[in-house]
Amino acid sequence: MKAPDSLAQVAAIIEKELDKYLPPESTYPAIIYQAMRYSVLGGGKRLRAYLAVKSCEMNGGKAECAYPAACAIEMVHAYSLIHDDLPCMDNDDFRRGKPSNHKVFGEGMAVLAGDALLTRAFEVLCDAPHELEAATRISMIKELSAAAGCAGMIGGQTIDLQSEGKVLELSELAVLDAAKTGALIKAAARMGGLAAGAGANEMCALTAYAESFGLAFQITDDILDVSGESSRLGKATGSDAKKQKATYVSHYGLEQAKALAQHEVEKAFQSLTIFGDKAADLIDLAESVLGRDQ
Repeated sequence: MKAPDSLAQVAAIIEKELDKYLPPESTYPAIIYQAMRYSVLGGGKRLRAYLAVKSCEMNGGKAECAYPAACAIEMVHAYSLIHDDLPCMDNDDFRRGKPSNHKVFGEGMAVLAGDALLTRAFEVLCDAPHELEAATRISMIKELSAAAGCAGMIGGQTIDLQSEGKVLELSELAVLDAAKTGALIKAAARMGGLAAGAGANEMCALTAYAESFGLAFQITDDILDVSGESSRLGKATGSDAKKQKATYVSHYGLEQAKALAQHEVEKAFQSLTIFGDKAADLIDLAESVLGRDQ
């Protein structure tokens, strides 16, 4: 199944919002803003932004109330990709079908661009003009900082770096992926719920959905690294095996990994029963993971 049609519509809106939140390339010193915009506006599916917007709408909120959260999440995601691609990290030369940020602007500027995007994300949450109460903004900042920090992406990347060439227990792999990939996905869903003023039960449902969706997404990422086409993915394939990284495919084999992804998607569906028909877009999103080719 292909991604829902509304994904492209939301992505186009978020692209314009991101452009507004990023200083023009002509701003002095121009190179840092060029580097920031190169990665943030350089394509991407905007899945995390979509998840924030649809989680908000599903809870009765206006889509525009989630735009600041969606933009902040995309900035943090772009920062993580810039740093992940550095030679001292994953050492990848291409991202989204283009040279990685450090291949265009140099390693030092790539580090600065990533740092600038991370900090800009929190400025967006603080200063966004949409009608969000201060307490809601604080809750969003807490969600995003936790997802980006030592218990989230940074912690996951730490485990990832230390695990190259080692055999990880399945429980360790689950912690790695929940932190490195899943944390920001979960933050996106929860921040969307916060934008709508979702209740405790609804927030729990969003969390459960995002955890299953995030795991299914990571498993399919592992599958695509083995069976995908680099021209479709926009990056090299086979890198996990070359770096001797533990993945769900290396643990389970290809077919069992596919079955596990299917299982997690079904769990994601079940998590949304509380929302009834309003969950249609997020159900379609979860189902589309199984047909990913990029």
